Amino acid sequence: MGQQTITLRLTINDPVPGVCYSLQGKDGEPIDAVTATEAPLSLDVPVTLNDDARLTGPFVRREGPTRRFVYIGIGTHAGFPGPTWSRRAKIDIHDIPADLLQAARHGRILEVRLPGRAKDGGPACATVRPLTPWEAL
Repeated sequence: MGQQTITLRLTINDPVPGVCYSLQGKDGEPIDAVTATEAPLSLDVPVTLNDDARLTGPFVRREGPTRRFVYIGIGTHAGFPGPTWSRRAKIDIHDIPADLLQAARHGRILEVRLPGRAKDGGPACATVRPLTPWEAL
């Protein structure tokens, strides 16, 4: 099989309009920033799927021996200057089921839907729990 690049789609169901969101590279730099509207916002993350089902690549961070996640930068973390939010959302990817990873090897995009708002009404941040399980599109 070998290493293969697959796509993970992070869809924020209800982002805060006017707030900038981006993927965050390993050095903390914002990548592909977009400004939210009322519509759901999707960020596509290219990751490397290894033979042992580990996910690696320039957007994948690790914590301990098994936890893998990606960051969504929000506001200043997404490169948006000026007075705004300064948050990051941590999205776990180490628990994607093996059957979905296999579907991704065959070209399917894996999507998860995320909440966009925290209890304070601002953008959801810290470890964000999905609204739905991962699915193959």
